[in-house]
Amino acid sequence: MTTRERVARMFEHREADRVPITDSPWQGTINRWIAEGMPADADWRDYFGADKFEGFSADVSPRFPERVIEENDKFFVSESSFGVTMKYLKGEDTTPEFLDYKINSRGAWESAKKRMTPEPGRVDIKHLEKYYPLWRSEGRWIQIGLQFGYDMTHSWIVGMETVLVAMLEEPDWMTDMFHTLLDFNIELLDTLWDRGYRFDGMSFCDDMGYKNHQFFSIEMYRELLKPAHKRAFAWAKEHGMYTQLHSCGYIEPFIPDLIEIGMDALNPIEVKAGMDPIKLKSKFGDKLLLHGGVNAVLWDKRDEIIAEIDRVVPALKENGGYIFSSDHSIPNTVSLQNFADIVARVKKVGSY
Repeated sequence: MTTRERVARMFEHREADRVPITDSPWQGTINRWIAEGMPADADWRDYFGADKFEGFSADVSPRFPERVIEENDKFFVSESSFGVTMKYLKGEDTTPEFLDYKINSRGAWESAKKRMTPEPGRVDIKHLEKYYPLWRSEGRWIQIGLQFGYDMTHSWIVGMETVLVAMLEEPDWMTDMFHTLLDFNIELLDTLWDRGYRFDGMSFCDDMGYKNHQFFSIEMYRELLKPAHKRAFAWAKEHGMYTQLHSCGYIEPFIPDLIEIGMDALNPIEVKAGMDPIKLKSKFGDKLLLHGGVNAVLWDKRDEIIAEIDRVVPALKENGGYIFSSDHSIPNTVSLQNFADIVARVKKVGSY
């Protein structure tokens, strides 16, 4: 079966030849695998026999000038197209340190919105023209990515403290940000349908939880964020796409609301944060595809990760509705042999 056929069956809650296998290795992980014998020009998915998922999104930023502010042999400081100043360590797989935000008030947001206009280049048509025929001919799973919501706003635009305070004190500002970003995504991506492109799924990232809890209450979610999520899911369904939410942390209390408004799949099912994939399969498995749910902390411990795969995959694959991956990404502690053993084990216990 092709990846597209395999994944479609999972969304349909039907059995396939095996569960799909995908993940997100860090660049340092790729470098390690090359050092340990993977050809430098290889696609890691081909090398290990994993499934091929492809993503595409638009540039919805205010397009502030991107520039490097400071650089030395250990780190560099740069400013993003959203006006965020970040410090990156060189040669390390780390998240950046967020130093400053240009959009730090309602007034600054109003000014930034004026720069969010649909000029050429925000949708990379040339990239699609080059790769889309190959993706389709090989039966890959192709997803549209949207950029909006709480996580996008606090992580890459305004900052967590400002957003959380504003959700309490200036909810109209936050609602405007969520919906304006969503509207801009839709405006840009709708042009692809006019050109004849079709996509299998829609996904967006909105990390709403941390360890054993959410960043805000279910009541606040329903008031401020749920309407935007509902519109995003509805847009995807109108365009014939399955829907997936990526939300790190513990968000189990939100799941019934998310299913109600059209979520088909949830990723990454973060075990470290308190998510229990087998419990979620029991409660929601007839209507929700689970993607992930295998503790990334165990992936460099061969015996422990194999035992965990043996424990969870047979339960999660029942009646379809499961895509195998870690509950975050693949860190550079995972060796070439370890990952090869992981894929081989999943293919064995994840077969139907």
